[in-house]
Amino acid sequence: MRIDVVTLFPEFVQQGIGFGVIGRAAERGLLEVEAWNPRDYAEGGYRRVDDSVCGGGPGMVMLIEPLRKALAAARQAAAGKAPVIYLSPQGRRLTQDKVRQLASLPRMILLCGRYEGIDERLVEREVDEELSIGDYVLSGGELAAAVVIDAIGRLQEGALGDAQSALQDSFSVGLLDCPHYTRPVGHEFGEVPAVLLSGDHAAVNRWRRMQSLGRTWLRRPELLENLTLGQDDQRLLEEFKREHKGQTHEQDH
Repeated sequence: MRIDVVTLFPEFVQQGIGFGVIGRAAERGLLEVEAWNPRDYAEGGYRRVDDSVCGGGPGMVMLIEPLRKALAAARQAAAGKAPVIYLSPQGRRLTQDKVRQLASLPRMILLCGRYEGIDERLVEREVDEELSIGDYVLSGGELAAAVVIDAIGRLQEGALGDAQSALQDSFSVGLLDCPHYTRPVGHEFGEVPAVLLSGDHAAVNRWRRMQSLGRTWLRRPELLENLTLGQDDQRLLEEFKREHKGQTHEQDH
């Protein structure tokens, strides 16, 4: 996969992909990320990329032409159609389903705004989709682009040491992930649940599924509203609720 990023801070993007899973994916040729600075395409001695807001008001708005030319350069750099995705708090919320959809594309262009945003005329003519990573506002789209690159990059075939890891992620099946433990088995913070040491894979899978359902019920109950649970899952969730109620009762006393 190739991802081109249009940004005023290309060094942020280039340095950010050099670590961990994404860094290894880039080294293996599974992911290619290139940055394009609209300031390189601005005219005049000051290479201006922004101007005041029409109609008055605080802040500045990014100009059409430098962005337009940067997008054109990014499109020309590699063959094939590349959707332009503008990182914006007004966009569609990024979900794991959306990440999987994007991860299947051969390439895309991420557009990072700054200041009060981008001239709406460029958004209407050049942008295919707006995407938001959450209901809050950042200083610019670079951090959001880094989130998208990381989420997509780790799903590229061969990026993870074990492909099953991605299948067990939170949200992969609409639920939060179960808790995980490692050695030592005994610690002053507590013990590893005995079922995980039993060697009974069926029992381990059942426990993990129950914990996944239970955590979702406790922390993100709205996710369960979008799922149709089978009878086995309903029984596991009820069992978790009974155990949770018993633990809460013990703590209260």
